[in-house]
Amino acid sequence: MTEMLRAPAEVKYAEELDWLESIDDGPKPFSWRLSPRMVRLFVLGSERADGLDREISPKWFGDRSFVERSIVTLASDRGLLLIGDPGTGKSWLAELLAAAISRNSTLVVQGTAGTTEDHIKYSWNVSMVIAKGQSRASMIPSPIMTAMEKGVIGRFEELTRSTSDVQDALISILSEKYVSIPELDDDNIVFAQPGFSIIATANSRDRGVNDLSSALKRRFNFVRIPVVTNKKSEAEIVRFRTTELLRRHEIELDVPPNLLDILLQSFADLRAAAASATSDDEKLESALSTAEQIGVLEDAILHSTFFGDRSLRAETLAGSLVGSLARRSPEDLAILNKYWHGVVEPRSKEDGGEWPAFLEGGRQAIATLS
Repeated sequence: MTEMLRAPAEVKYAEELDWLESIDDGPKPFSWRLSPRMVRLFVLGSERADGLDREISPKWFGDRSFVERSIVTLASDRGLLLIGDPGTGKSWLAELLAAAISRNSTLVVQGTAGTTEDHIKYSWNVSMVIAKGQSRASMIPSPIMTAMEKGVIGRFEELTRSTSDVQDALISILSEKYVSIPELDDDNIVFAQPGFSIIATANSRDRGVNDLSSALKRRFNFVRIPVVTNKKSEAEIVRFRTTELLRRHEIELDVPPNLLDILLQSFADLRAAAASATSDDEKLESALSTAEQIGVLEDAILHSTFFGDRSLRAETLAGSLVGSLARRSPEDLAILNKYWHGVVEPRSKEDGGEWPAFLEGGRQAIATLS
């Protein structure tokens, strides 16, 4: 198999999906490759009570009810909208669900201000149209239309970043389940096959950018994915992603548990400070999500590997945290400086351990950026 920088979930976990499919005797809606029970098991991982001959690793860490509601929605004729703050794992959950249900998570439309109706319906191969005229052969179906024709899951990322015209085009697809092609005289309707559905994601911080119409909202079931605040769950997510990172880069480096605790505590402190802030100037521009924690740790690991002694140190972790979160100058730097003096410094005196080195590394990074 050709090596990929980032393999989609159905490729990455192909062996696991094949095995689950081979033992799956549960009822499957439409053209689903796995039953709802096995889809949930693939996403959340197996437990001893499942009685399987092998362990299935968890791939998404969150409340079981969110996954179950998502699966039930996709088994109906309604679309699924995963909504939440940046970095809460919406896109990853959407990819895992599409991979388990359809064995294809790549039929994706990325919502932006430049997304047009053609991106969710169809466009034309201009050279073929000039040579032979408009026909189904010269039509270029969108990922959503391809999902309709195959009866599989299509995905729409960042729905609220798309304009109202694009959102309105989804209404007929979700309600009527077909797309008309008025340019053609014959074979001019594409009907959705059983199993077709759409998983859309929306950033709750984009509210007011392009709000969803009431008509479109009615055609989606909403599943709100909250920010992970439980330290144990967040630590599991960070460890899971870090293990994947190390494997992908073929890096042998241990992440000391005490440094992971410092990272988790720092983000918890900064979130608490943001929650009590009275204005946006007193909040970091960063969403302080779990995904950003993983980014900080990834930066520190790679820096330690390429420019350090191949061991993760508190000073490096502090420098990566400051460098990743200081996006506005001077606002973010002032907030981080206040945190370092008001929280990290007292903690380094009281708790000791790696905190003094973390304190010094952060001070140096802030001074360099100031």
